[in-house]
Amino acid sequence: MECKVLIVDDEPVLVKGLKYSLEQDGYEIYTAFDGEEALEKINRNKFNLIILDLMLPKKDGLEVCQEVRLSSQVPIIMLTAKGEDMSKILGLEYGADDYLTKPFNILELKARIKAILRRYNNREHSADERNIKIDDFNINTIGRKVSLKGEEINLTAKEFDLLLLLASNPGKFYTREELLEIIWGYEYFGDLRTVDVHIRRLREKIELDSSHPEYILTKWGVGYYFRKK
Repeated sequence: MECKVLIVDDEPVLVKGLKYSLEQDGYEIYTAFDGEEALEKINRNKFNLIILDLMLPKKDGLEVCQEVRLSSQVPIIMLTAKGEDMSKILGLEYGADDYLTKPFNILELKARIKAILRRYNNREHSADERNIKIDDFNINTIGRKVSLKGEEINLTAKEFDLLLLLASNPGKFYTREELLEIIWGYEYFGDLRTVDVHIRRLREKIELDSSHPEYILTKWGVGYYFRKK
């Protein structure tokens, strides 16, 4: 199956190395060296994955990610420089599916690409044909849409996956480690804030008062759960 990957980075040596390595695994690679070029190519092509550097000329990675998310849920892996801790979190808030800190091991990147594409393809082709209704919520598992009192809520792919998992298992506690493994498809090592960021953003979108949530609740010392009916 053809898999188109766009690499966006302003370091020619890095781009050349990634392109060569990923092509050996059968990926069809496209490249861009600044944010504006990336958006032009994204508008003209349908990519299966985007590898996006944070610091780019003309438009940075966060701006590109934000614009892409207005019309597409294509998986995005953000690349960040060492020490850009807050930028990692912002990248996830803007809709990135994952991030890697430079310098990184190419084998780790390949493993993450496979995990993300596997999960993305699974949810595209094997969605349960039903709606989940909880109070004023309606979760359309085929169209991957969520509405509250008839108004559609715009969720990122990971936000939808989290909500669907929790809402499908009301009252069941999930640790952050479990959520990382289930939703992201592999284990993170130590950076559990990924889950916290997504939960916070999800609450801001679905809760009347995100500081006093009614639906996605915290079990202190354990993790998160969706309230029972």
